[in-house]
Amino acid sequence: MSVMRLIKRNFKSVGSEEFNLLYKAHIRPHLEYCIQVWSPYLKKDIECLERVQRRATKLVGTLRKRLYEERLRVLKLTTLEKRRLRGDLIETYKIITKKDNINPTQFFQFTETGHDLRRHSLKLSQARNTNRICRMFFSQRVVRDWNQLPQHVIEAPSTNAFKNRLDKLWQQDMSI
Repeated sequence: MSVMRLIKRNFKSVGSEEFNLLYKAHIRPHLEYCIQVWSPYLKKDIECLERVQRRATKLVGTLRKRLYEERLRVLKLTTLEKRRLRGDLIETYKIITKKDNINPTQFFQFTETGHDLRRHSLKLSQARNTNRICRMFFSQRVVRDWNQLPQHVIEAPSTNAFKNRLDKLWQQDMSI
């Protein structure tokens, strides 16, 4: 909130393009710092982060009176929850394909897919947890979303190709 106050104090008016530059450079990094490690799971924490973005989008004077979802669409932004999921999936891709120097078996258990045509070749299995906190660990919360991705997204040759394919898949899903 203090960064937003600085922007509001130092800029008489903020247009959409200026907002995108200021938001992506000064506000969003604070909201997403190490988010894959400490990702909030309590509703009050998720709402607190989203409230910051909601208030930040009101810095654009011409959009102030519009609904939050409409402001996001005009500014070409997504909710922070969607950004956290995207970050989780990207990090999972980097771990599984060994683009990060991490042994994937330390985080994930792979499932044998056999001849099942509905699953991709890197399907993960989810450990059974009775503790709610354990279910929110990175290695557990990402499994369901990872397993729902199609094969052509999973087999991307690079991290940037994975990001592009994932974004394209989500754009197709939103248009349906």
